[in-house]
This record gives sequence, C-alpha cells and structure tokens, in this order.
Amino acid sequence: MQAEAQSHAASPLKASSILPPRHVAIIMDGNGRWAAQRGLPRLEGHRRGVEAVRATVRAAIELGISYLTLYSFSSENWSRPQDEVGELMGLLKFFIRHDLAVLHKNGVRVKIIGTREGLPADICALLTEAEECTDANRVLTLIVAFNYGSRNEITRAVKSLASDLVQGRITSDAIDEAMISSHLDTSTFPDPDLIIRTSGEQRLSNFLLWQAAYAEFVFLPLYWPDFDRAALESALRDYAGRERRFGAVSEQIKVKV
Repeated sequence: MQAEAQSHAASPLKASSILPPRHVAIIMDGNGRWAAQRGLPRLEGHRRGVEAVRATVRAAIELGISYLTLYSFSSENWSRPQDEVGELMGLLKFFIRHDLAVLHKNGVRVKIIGTREGLPADICALLTEAEECTDANRVLTLIVAFNYGSRNEITRAVKSLASDLVQGRITSDAIDEAMISSHLDTSTFPDPDLIIRTSGEQRLSNFLLWQAAYAEFVFLPLYWPDFDRAALESALRDYAGRERRFGAVSEQIKVKV
C-alpha cells in the first residue's frame, strides 16, 4: 500500500475532476513508532507530527475541504508517561502561539471539541484565544479534538438531556437522533464524510463514534509524520470511488441522481 500511495504523488489531484468530501476527519497515529524506527526520541516524532499538521491544513484549503477534524489528544492519553504528556502540552502551546496568526490569515476558523474540565488554566486560555481570534473565518473550519473521548462526549450529552428532562424543558418523546446530535460537541458541524487513520491500525479509538455512523474509512500504512498532500489525495481518490448509500441500495441512489 505504501508503494501505491507513493505512486499517487506523480498524479496530482485535479480539483475539477474529483469533488472533495465536505468534512474529513483524521486519526493522527504513529508519531512514536516513526521516531522509534529512526532511533529518535518520541518527542521528535511529535514535533514532526506538528509539521504534518501544518502541511495537511494547507492541503485541505487548496483541495477545497470545508471541515477538517484532527484527533490531537484523547482523554485516555493522560495515562501516558508524564514527561511525554508535558512535551505534548508544550507542543500544543507552541503551535497555537506560533501558528495561530498564519491560520487566521489563511481564513481558518479553529474550533476545539472535548472537555476542558480539569485542564490547566493556561491551556484553556490558549484554546479560547484560538477560537475567538478566528471565529469569523470561513475558508476552512479546523476542528481540534483535544482532551476528547467519544464515550465521554456522549455521556455528557446524555446527562444534559437528562437534566433538561428533569427540569421539564423537554419531554421524553422529544428526544430523537437530531436532539442527541444537538447536544454533542460537534452540534454545529456536519458529520464526517471520510475518516482517515494513519499507522496501519484499523480502529476508531473512541473517536466520533456517533458522528461516524455513515462515514467512509481509509486506513493508511504510513505513520503520521510522513502524511502529506500526496497521502491526502490518495485517500480522497479512494473516497471518490466509494458508493455512499446511507442504508439504501444502489438502484435507489441511481434514481435520485
């Protein structure tokens, strides 16, 4: 599969020939293994991963993607060694402080999903700054899943609905899929059309479990620091060849077209 991805680099994606998905979500996996293969410390893998983020955001803008969600730090990642967690927090601060102006200039709106309860005050302040500074931008919405876990998100939504029910603001009959979606962190965004995971692993790892109901999946064997525009274009080509039926059959889709 790596050879296939590399072959796509010689064949640039034509914006006019392939309509990109509206919303692409990426599980950025493999920084540590990338570094280990090269005899480098894990931090270097994370640093190179930040460079891949920059390249991917640029490519998403150029390819006409409207929403890009990046799984940057899960609620389970706090169990990693404390020195590594500290390094990751440092990289987050560095990225926001040094890249926010560039994102803003390029029309990128930054949104953060995940719980902020218990986060350090300086981290919360940076996340709020990133959102408020870029709120009017519309070229690309960059959704960063930070301190995020989908089960936690769904649990928080259920608690919120339960509170509304107890307070008499809603009735049980009013609770449907749309209402549940409206209580999730992603309530103002469309569901992802395409979810990409790097490193060859083939699982969601507690990422967008509700929202991924009808997403297409592409699993790439390369580690996240090696992800670039060519890899994104490869995934988009794969997506373009899929038939999205949303529970219907092919004949019904053809009739609608």
